[in-house]
Amino acid sequence: MTSTITWPARFADLKRKIAEATPDYETRLTESWNDLLHELNRRTIEIATEGPNYIPQVDFQDLDNLTPEQLDTIRHKGSVVIRGVVEEREAVGWKTALEDFIKSNPHVEGFPEQDKQFFQLYWTRAQVQARAHPNVLKASVWLNNLYRAKSQRKIEGVDLNTPLVYADRFRIRHPGGGWNSFPPHVDGAPFFFFFKWRYLKWILGGSIERWEDDKFRRCFEDILSGNWRQHDPYELEGRIDARTSLYGRPQQATVFRTFQGWLAISEAAPTQGTLKVFPDVFLSNAYTILRPFFRPTVPLDSEDILDPKNWVLDISTPDFPGIQPIDNGWVGPRPTPDLHPHLKLDETMTSVPKVKPGDMVFWHCDVVHSVESEHTGNSDSAVMYIPAVPQTPQNIDYVKRQAETFLAGTNPPDFAKDRTGLPYVGLGVDADVVEPISRVAMGLPIAVA
Repeated sequence: MTSTITWPARFADLKRKIAEATPDYETRLTESWNDLLHELNRRTIEIATEGPNYIPQVDFQDLDNLTPEQLDTIRHKGSVVIRGVVEEREAVGWKTALEDFIKSNPHVEGFPEQDKQFFQLYWTRAQVQARAHPNVLKASVWLNNLYRAKSQRKIEGVDLNTPLVYADRFRIRHPGGGWNSFPPHVDGAPFFFFFKWRYLKWILGGSIERWEDDKFRRCFEDILSGNWRQHDPYELEGRIDARTSLYGRPQQATVFRTFQGWLAISEAAPTQGTLKVFPDVFLSNAYTILRPFFRPTVPLDSEDILDPKNWVLDISTPDFPGIQPIDNGWVGPRPTPDLHPHLKLDETMTSVPKVKPGDMVFWHCDVVHSVESEHTGNSDSAVMYIPAVPQTPQNIDYVKRQAETFLAGTNPPDFAKDRTGLPYVGLGVDADVVEPISRVAMGLPIAVA
């Protein structure tokens, strides 16, 4: 297997440092890897067979009444559709309002340039109202509480019951193809949008930092010590202080989001340009994190590539499959069928079930996900991106700075400045955020009677 990437020699040192921290690492990591591959073979068959039905679906009104077994299933699969978070009529109204906003502001930045469908807008009134909706915030709290601290101790400054708002964009996707910028990735991989005069990219989460940063690596310490079955993607403590950007990459998300998510403002179904996920965050985490420590002894295109016997532990090389250089840093993980064959991505990347306006879809921040390249439907597929964000010291700091941009009508701190140089008509304002829980989430002051 030949890599075209020039890897820093220190990455080989990093691999050795990680592996040698485990006594008898050759035996323990190899046994763990082989066990993982057998489990992946079994689970990928289940996923491919069941398709969209494999992804949990719950009603918003039932969130507080789910059984422990249902919660465990959602945790394990790392993805969930929550039905009826917002009334359908209200969600459809937001889509109409967004379309009216675009008509009133034809200079908005969007992708693709000649047929804008993904919009670099953050503070339209509809977006502000959607994020501030009490039900949306309640769903965020429920998702945040799927996380836990292994030590059971209270973490200073962290409150999973206080939701915060992270302003992001929206898309109104038209039928047709051409959306090839969203292949399978874990947040940390780049999104590229090409414009007439430049390209923009957004990078979410951490990349090589998953291995390189001591605190971030704590999230995966069970995997790296040969105990992948003990791994808990919902362990909170390593997430709070993790440094997800050691290289100062631009357009880097600087908040901790428990789940990425979107709110449907139209109907959307499989094959209609919707989200796809690998619906087992435990297995994908274990495989992605261990993969750099093993290499195949047969060609990547061999029919025997999946046989555990054809893989060996190798910490002599600096390569990290799925990680890619960009600017002065690194992005990824971006698993591919060639480099990560046991995920069987061509079979297991699963479209989320059909949704109606007012439904929400969420996926754990480590979940491998993508977007369908084709939209075979007859009408728009529209969503607003709204993640679940808990109160942490770092998140509070960001929301305070974000609130300043909201009041000024400028793009949030994590995103590039608007380059049109023109004002927008119809942005949301302070008065659009009414409920106390919403104002706290937005970092806005609450009036005292």
